[in-house]
Amino acid sequence: MNFETDILNCLKVLQEGGIILYPTDTIWGIGCDATNEKAVEKIYRLKKRPDEKTMIVLVADEKQLLQHVANPDLAVFDWLKKSAKPTTVIYEGPIGMAENLVAEDGTIAMRICHDGFCKQLIKRLRKPIVSTSANISGQRSPNNFVEIGEEIKKAVDYTVQWRQDDISIAGPSSIVKWNKDGSVTLIR
Repeated sequence: MNFETDILNCLKVLQEGGIILYPTDTIWGIGCDATNEKAVEKIYRLKKRPDEKTMIVLVADEKQLLQHVANPDLAVFDWLKKSAKPTTVIYEGPIGMAENLVAEDGTIAMRICHDGFCKQLIKRLRKPIVSTSANISGQRSPNNFVEIGEEIKKAVDYTVQWRQDDISIAGPSSIVKWNKDGSVTLIR
């Protein structure tokens, strides 16, 4: 399948500060340019979510992560390669992210995405993108596109066509905190 049209439409919306509904390496997500504070605020409003409950940011690869996190422990990359499922890591010292994505303790949750569509989109945007579940805060996360509520579908600026017909059950990523001593704390 060819997702070029979706990529081009997403790029236009993201560059204009809009929000998208898109498939990831886990569940369908609501996304925006992770460096655009106003776009991030649109997602918080749509999800009816308080600002202090931060969202995940996707990057295309290790190089992009290194551009947006100050002095990460490089051992995290070897650890991630051994992880059986998509894993989001909470890092200290985010660089160049929208302020409303940074937790009160100065951390940010980031995941190196392995989905072909997402990697292509992030690389071509040349910026990380927000990835938060496609649901109103407090409601169950949808397992696939069919389960996403109309309120979400109608509120985004663009909905990706790619993989809408995939009805396989998807789950959220694991979330871990990478500690200064190199140890890992499981969050989810």
